[in-house]
Amino acid sequence: MRLTCLSFALYLAVSSAFAQDASTAVSPPVEDTGTLAEAPYRIDIPADWNGELVVLAHGFEPVGVPRETPWPADPATPMFTSGGYAVAQSGYATQGWAVRDGVADSERLRAHFVQRHGQPKRTWFVGMSMGGGIAIATIEQQAAHYDGALSLCGANLPGDVLANELFTSLVAFDALFSSGDGAAAHRLSDPASPTLGQGEVMDIVSAALPRDTEATTSLAAKLEVPADALPGIIGLHYLVFRDMVTRAGGMPVDNGAVRYTGFGDDAAFNAAVPRYAGDAKAMDYATSAPALTGRLQKPLVLLDNADDPTIAPRFRPVYARRAQGAAIPPLTLPAAPGGHCNFSGEQVQDAFRVLTGWVETGARPDR
Repeated sequence: MRLTCLSFALYLAVSSAFAQDASTAVSPPVEDTGTLAEAPYRIDIPADWNGELVVLAHGFEPVGVPRETPWPADPATPMFTSGGYAVAQSGYATQGWAVRDGVADSERLRAHFVQRHGQPKRTWFVGMSMGGGIAIATIEQQAAHYDGALSLCGANLPGDVLANELFTSLVAFDALFSSGDGAAAHRLSDPASPTLGQGEVMDIVSAALPRDTEATTSLAAKLEVPADALPGIIGLHYLVFRDMVTRAGGMPVDNGAVRYTGFGDDAAFNAAVPRYAGDAKAMDYATSAPALTGRLQKPLVLLDNADDPTIAPRFRPVYARRAQGAAIPPLTLPAAPGGHCNFSGEQVQDAFRVLTGWVETGARPDR
């Protein structure tokens, strides 16, 4: 799976008058690649196509990572083509926290598929990591075009919730491991400070942790990760948050009145936390990246990993709670063993069969 967020440790409607029905389409195999609105894409249709389509959304891709041309097949592709499904995947027009692009580019690609290859009998959306949030946003916003969605190891937090969680990691590190000179330029949380690479942030965190084992233990417990995972997690949170700031055009979080708890001496911690005023437009942007309302009208299956430091335990039930009152509440499967997106092909296929069986029978699975 295209999950470059783990590099430290461990992705238009088209008039029906122009669309043929997939059940009458000429037998493939087909490999269709190209670019749509600056987003590279790839479509794979197996020779034994069952007439159904899986739109596949990849995870976080750091800005500047070289891209292959044509867009390569995700390692998850054979998990679906082996079952007869066509797979369409967009590379998105931009890298980084490209959730809004991911929704728009994936929908544009689905429409392209219909125009060029026919209207599928059923269409499914499957996303991994950042793509999991894209899958949920898509099934909320484009419900008419999809029969159901599967979010695997998904970053399934509404954008404003995610921005605050990422930012908390950074201000907590700055408060617990102050440089001592008080210089804002040395704070990971300050959006005005010079931008660092992920590796540089990891080096800063790795050097700081041994200075205070008690603070290290407190920070790891609060973030729900092993202490040795802190450099990677904080490095990732920094990378995503800084990209959010760039996309939003300002500070997407306001912590001026926030009282933090759970970091040891709460009074001392809150006195040490750097405070920043949020920009209203930037905060609105964060809320839309992704905008997850919980208003579901189609089946959604969620599957996480039990030992995933990237999608920490406190993140996993957030969307399911928000969607409890939905017309069709999501189904959360028991967490699979392993770290972030460490699924076997069989586990992915089993989760997908839960989704397709739910739709085919009309009965919510008893899981």
